[in-house]
Amino acid sequence: MTNAHDRQTAGFKERTRVAEARETLLSAATPHGRTERLPLGRADGRPIAETVTAPNPVPNYDRAAMDGWAVRAEDTFGASGRSPAVLRLVADEAQSTPDAAVDSGAAVRVHTGSELPAGADAVVMVERADAIGSELEVFDAVTAGENVGETGEDVADGQRLFDPGHQLRPSDLGLLKSVGVGEVSAYDYPTVGVIPTGEELVQSDPDPGEIIETNGLTVSRLVERWGGVATYRDVVTDDPNALRAAVQRDLTKDVVVTTGGSSVGERDLIPEVVSELGEVLVHGVALKPGHPVALGIVEETPVVMLPGYPVACIVNAVQFLRPLLKRVGHLPERPFPTVEARLRRKIPSEPGIRTFARVRLDDAEDAADGEGVERTAEPTRADGSGVLSSVALADGWVAVPEGREGYAEGETVTVEGWEWSA
Repeated sequence: MTNAHDRQTAGFKERTRVAEARETLLSAATPHGRTERLPLGRADGRPIAETVTAPNPVPNYDRAAMDGWAVRAEDTFGASGRSPAVLRLVADEAQSTPDAAVDSGAAVRVHTGSELPAGADAVVMVERADAIGSELEVFDAVTAGENVGETGEDVADGQRLFDPGHQLRPSDLGLLKSVGVGEVSAYDYPTVGVIPTGEELVQSDPDPGEIIETNGLTVSRLVERWGGVATYRDVVTDDPNALRAAVQRDLTKDVVVTTGGSSVGERDLIPEVVSELGEVLVHGVALKPGHPVALGIVEETPVVMLPGYPVACIVNAVQFLRPLLKRVGHLPERPFPTVEARLRRKIPSEPGIRTFARVRLDDAEDAADGEGVERTAEPTRADGSGVLSSVALADGWVAVPEGREGYAEGETVTVEGWEWSA
């Protein structure tokens, strides 16, 4: 491993591409195995840890799918407006008798969702028949199964519903309850220790030379949004012993995250500390803002060392911490919501570097084809990794790939709404 003096002298002559750095990190991470059984009311958003099959069918009986009359389909064959089929009406109260049956030539009044009487195999809609005294005139023939919801039509008995890792949604909970499942085995939330570092950081009322700590707060809230449980630690000063103790304390977590001190300056100590305790897998990534990110592992616990500049910290958290959290927590990683927009100004970018340019969206003039309104994107800043307002006041960012030298004014680009994604 390169020593501190050599590393500081070399700087970042070689930078790992984003995709390669991410894959290196994820390959070194192991999903945790902690599970718990939860009632459905507490399982929303949790990834399940077992295959779930339906113990009961839905519906669990043949039912009427329309208001009308339960009949034997063969008794209506040939029925028409001019020559209706005439059936014998069975009293309505017969429907509630367990052994009530529809005999040949009979009809029983049913309502949507009610159990189909024994012997019946179809339902004549109420508007296609007339009840006259004790008889029913049917004007349209029905076929077997018509207007009937069969047993298991929605969910079959024993049907495979969800596989391990599926993240439960409210509609899933309703489905599980409908088939008689009352609780599930789910993976615990992944845990993250968030350690802000830097002797210049304070929580409020900064003196000259001091800075209010924001990265730890931002990252811990992102962790919670992405499905983890964050422990937001007090600021740790730029001292090797203090940093070492802070990292070791949080090795009981699934992931350790530090903010600040990840570059190659004299006070950028955290990569060396992690190298002593374990291994630095990547140091320096080809992205802007935020190339001084470092990724490591200590005693099988991944350590993400985020830069101290706020925008660089956020960009790297999204690119590396989010997918890592999804992996260790058995959570699905879904794509960000996006919108297409036309650039009002150019976005410059250095070849070989993936650039994340913050933009603000606006509605522009009617689109050229006359359909709808064309969105436009105004870059807030193309650089400035310490300007937090450029993110907080933006609607998203445009990721310029490594093979592009930026985007020209007027080009249509994809804006990622990264902050609106779980």
